[in-house]
Amino acid sequence: MNMVRLDGKVAAVTGGSSGIGLATVELLLEAGAAVAFCGRNQERLTQVEAMLRLRFPQAKLYCAVCDVLSEEQVQAFAAAVEKNLGPVAMLINNAGQGRVSTFADTEDAAWIEELRLKFFSVIYPTRAFQPQLQRMSAADGHAAIVCVNSLLAIQPEPHMVATSAARAGVHNLVRSLATEFSPMGIRVNGILIGLVESGQWRRRYEAREERDLSWEQWTQALAQKKHIQLGRLGHPQEAARAIIFLATPLSSYTTGSHIDVSGGLSRHA
Repeated sequence: MNMVRLDGKVAAVTGGSSGIGLATVELLLEAGAAVAFCGRNQERLTQVEAMLRLRFPQAKLYCAVCDVLSEEQVQAFAAAVEKNLGPVAMLINNAGQGRVSTFADTEDAAWIEELRLKFFSVIYPTRAFQPQLQRMSAADGHAAIVCVNSLLAIQPEPHMVATSAARAGVHNLVRSLATEFSPMGIRVNGILIGLVESGQWRRRYEAREERDLSWEQWTQALAQKKHIQLGRLGHPQEAARAIIFLATPLSSYTTGSHIDVSGGLSRHA
């Protein structure tokens, strides 16, 4: 997907060592951007960095262990990114998995943990990189933030009550940030993903009761059960393409918006 060249631009991706985050890092590198990404697992980061440097030997790349729920670590990561690659023009906020629970069985501590994860995984990186984004906007008129969110934000599920509520709050936060940041020249958008292939779904597959089903058969049955119109789970690369669109000048007149990447799972117009 080389519809745009990003040579000389710097992007930062949180949760960039697997899944949608890693797919986004790869697309950014393919387009010529310098890319920084972080994650919590040093071993995983080391493996991914080695793979990326082998695939993109000329790329400008920086990665570091960072817990996005630690403001100190996020501030240190932002400073290190600027020192190693230069100021960031594109920030991809991508962190957080889903919690399966109903209202009846979600304890107070779980509510607090879920709300903190979903909100502050956006708040801390946005706060840390905002000065760099402002400088880049002033320099060449382009700076953007993209938040990876879930369709649960507008289509909640009763078995994921805490995650659905937190996702809805982030959906609102994106719109609020877009309004506040537009005078600074920073666009803020998000994507709403449905069921996308991930380590989490692979683990559920390994724990399946129907042992005779292949991954393809199991996911097709899941898609049918969930009424996904395209009949399958999404691929991380498909979500990453939407992120690239929103993070780059391809969407220069778009802010405060969300792209639905759910394969037709959404029941909303």
